[in-house]
Amino acid sequence: MARRGFSYSRWDGTQRGFDLDADSLLSEMADDLTYHGDLNAALRRLLQQGMRDRNGEQLMGLREMLERLRERRRQEVESKDLGGPFAEIAERLREILDEERAGIERRLEQARESGDQRRQEIVEDLATQRNLELDLMPPDLGGMVQSLQQYDFMDDGARQHFDELMDELRAQLLQNTFNRLAEGMQNVSPEQMARMKDMLAELNRMLEARARGEEPDFREFMDRYGDFFPGDPQTLDELLEQMAMSMAAMQQLMNSMTPEQRAQLQQLSEALLDDMDLRWQMDELGRNLQNAFPDLPWQQSMRMQGDQPMGFGDMSQMLQTLGDLDQLEQFLQNATQPGQLAEVDLDRAAELLGDDAARSLERLREMTRILQEAGLIDQREGRLELTPRAVRALGQKALGDLYRKLLADRAGRHEVERTGVGHERAYEHKPYEYGDPFNLNVEQTIRNAVFRSGSGTPVRLLPEDFEVERTEHVTRSATVLLLDVSMSMPMRDNFLPAKKVAMALHALISSQFPRDHFGLVAFGRVAREVRPELLPELSWDFEWGTNMQHAMMLARKQLAGQSGTKQILMVTDGEPTSHLEGGEAYFQYPASPVTVEETLREVARCTREGIRINTFMLDADWGLRHFVEQMTRLNRGRAFFTTPDTLGDYVLSVESGISFKGAFD
Repeated sequence: MARRGFSYSRWDGTQRGFDLDADSLLSEMADDLTYHGDLNAALRRLLQQGMRDRNGEQLMGLREMLERLRERRRQEVESKDLGGPFAEIAERLREILDEERAGIERRLEQARESGDQRRQEIVEDLATQRNLELDLMPPDLGGMVQSLQQYDFMDDGARQHFDELMDELRAQLLQNTFNRLAEGMQNVSPEQMARMKDMLAELNRMLEARARGEEPDFREFMDRYGDFFPGDPQTLDELLEQMAMSMAAMQQLMNSMTPEQRAQLQQLSEALLDDMDLRWQMDELGRNLQNAFPDLPWQQSMRMQGDQPMGFGDMSQMLQTLGDLDQLEQFLQNATQPGQLAEVDLDRAAELLGDDAARSLERLREMTRILQEAGLIDQREGRLELTPRAVRALGQKALGDLYRKLLADRAGRHEVERTGVGHERAYEHKPYEYGDPFNLNVEQTIRNAVFRSGSGTPVRLLPEDFEVERTEHVTRSATVLLLDVSMSMPMRDNFLPAKKVAMALHALISSQFPRDHFGLVAFGRVAREVRPELLPELSWDFEWGTNMQHAMMLARKQLAGQSGTKQILMVTDGEPTSHLEGGEAYFQYPASPVTVEETLREVARCTREGIRINTFMLDADWGLRHFVEQMTRLNRGRAFFTTPDTLGDYVLSVESGISFKGAFD
């Protein structure tokens, strides 16, 4: 087998790392997932907002890209001068007229030098007539073009240049009208123009058939005229929508012109498209597309007040750029999942938005793949869902976040001297300190002595060589967490920290105390049992009511089949305002005495069954404090007034001798 090799080089600041990894992506979405419980929504928000990768580079979100797109569009439009196209055409026509006049003079000179009197008279009469026609040329572009089309040039070069200009303007006019869709229209030969007229007529017939409820044969149309549309649209709807967007952009451009400019363009169009049937088909197509796509901005205009002259040919390029900007904007607005970004042309995105945006798009569209390959998400029935591995990772992150808030010497489990069900090795060791249980780790102790004194026998031990096993004091426990999910929790910003604590507790018990039972009950107007592994998907109830009675009832039934210490942990920000009555939820605010009485009866049932209730209050409301005082007197549990910032500390710290595994026994 060939040996796999690796090569290394000194970091010079130009190499790029892995950029995105699954753990950082999940961590970035953790709060969003915890708060809303919706993976697909969390991915959408991450796409919108962007993030920093592991190298600290900011990935641009779609929201920032859309802002940059709109700014690019504004600059593209507002910097241009719409008078430029007409000035350019007028200048080129003047050059042709000057060339024709020079040619007339040259013909006169040749006739005089020939010595042929009759030829000289004929040329002089012809020159006088042509100069008069040139002098009487209409001042407007359309009129001048129409007159020159009827004019009999005396100079062959001027005639050739005029014909070339007409072909160029005709092709540019068609490109401006149909934008990038009709590259096949650049060929303005008589044969191709005839095919174009037939194609437009067929499109109009298809639109009319669609309006009657019929379905035209699109494939047969593309077989005949597909060379006009290099973008290869796959459906008639796709083709018509793209053509409508192109024609609407051209109409917006015309709407932005002054009446004089608009009249010049109209006259120029009529002169260039001297085929009446072709002009009628184009006008008819525009009307049909406006009827088919009335929501497009046909009546809007562009604010073109800049000073950058724009040639007639530049109009097509500008319309294509604006079309690309609009298309990319529409695509990014509708993108809801990272994988959809694979359809974006990154090279064109770099031209429109810049290289940094293109790099961000390239990496953002890989997010789903990265998370799937890491086993953190899976696709089921068309939706992305968290895997059990991801749920565990989120719980561990919540647990780690809470522990990091505590001082290092106050976090974690500490040795206890009383005996529970037994002691369990933690598979960790530490230097012996006075007072530690003397559970000697022989292997590490001897290794310490050898490292200290060197090899050889005998190995002499000193007290500083001793390493002892860390152990966990094990007392079997059954815990049910009651989590308030009523509307007041998110309104008071209590839901996210409460849910984080729930996930942390689940992670702690499932990983460190796997023999313990952990149950979860969510309660609002009514209560419901929630499988702990579905915690990330849990959200609040969109209704009022705090039904502690029903929650305790479900918790009591869960704990009935458990052994060892039984306890209920309740996290809430309000007094009981709802209870079950005849199987239905009864709600009243302020709290009804009946609701309080029924809830305390359930507390009494829990007390008789040896279940301790410990309450974490997230609000200083008098009604809640008064009720919890009654409950603790009846149950002899503990009550803690906490805040969203300190809730985790109360649960996970060893404040005043209280720990999760012993505080509530």
